[in-house]
Amino acid sequence: MKEARFFYVPEAASQSELPSDEAMHALRVLRLKADDEIFLMDGEGTYFRARITIAATHHCYYEILETMPQQRQWPCRIHLAIAPTKMLDRIEWLLEKATEIGIDEVSFLNCKFSERRILKSVRLDKIVIAAMKQSRKAWKPVVNELVTFKRFIEEPVGGRKFIAHCYDEIPRTYLFDELRAKPAKSDADETVTVLIGPEGDFSLEEVQMALDAGYVSVHLGESRLRTETAGLAAVMMAQLSKK
Repeated sequence: MKEARFFYVPEAASQSELPSDEAMHALRVLRLKADDEIFLMDGEGTYFRARITIAATHHCYYEILETMPQQRQWPCRIHLAIAPTKMLDRIEWLLEKATEIGIDEVSFLNCKFSERRILKSVRLDKIVIAAMKQSRKAWKPVVNELVTFKRFIEEPVGGRKFIAHCYDEIPRTYLFDELRAKPAKSDADETVTVLIGPEGDFSLEEVQMALDAGYVSVHLGESRLRTETAGLAAVMMAQLSKK
């Protein structure tokens, strides 16, 4: 049996041609031809079984044979808001792994102690797409532009909201205990948002700003974690909150 080939095609149901980068991969790398069967993912919860109708030099056309709605594999909408690391490859690793595990949205925070204040979201989006295809996730995570911490906090955020930090003078509870004590609803409309700071942590002023905005003060366990490790740990805790 041939291996199933997955391609990311936004609004696949209303299209008939693979995007140029996906077409290049299908034709030049995989050497697919007319009548070969492929699978499309629209990033919004649906797979499509399709057949290639025309395989030209730079174009790959298809027809849909079957629509395959998918069930969400995690208990809620998971939104990670994190300060990007100085070394970009570490935040790229986080995005790849969080996508493989399952996440809905990632925001990047420009904090007082941030070491990186510029991000190229186009490259990060490509990493997310590659991880989504590799792990066969039906939903593509939203990757937001870098914003200031103050601006993010001032935006209305629904659902349950947490800020993870290392200040002992501010009472904190274990994030996993918080999630297990009141697990996310079974429907996918409830959002769990977790804020993760830079290597130097949030400032005390930023923590207080979040608390004033309704965020709950939490920690991620006894170990002091790197930023990208803390982000992935938070995603895993949200994933496991209903297990």
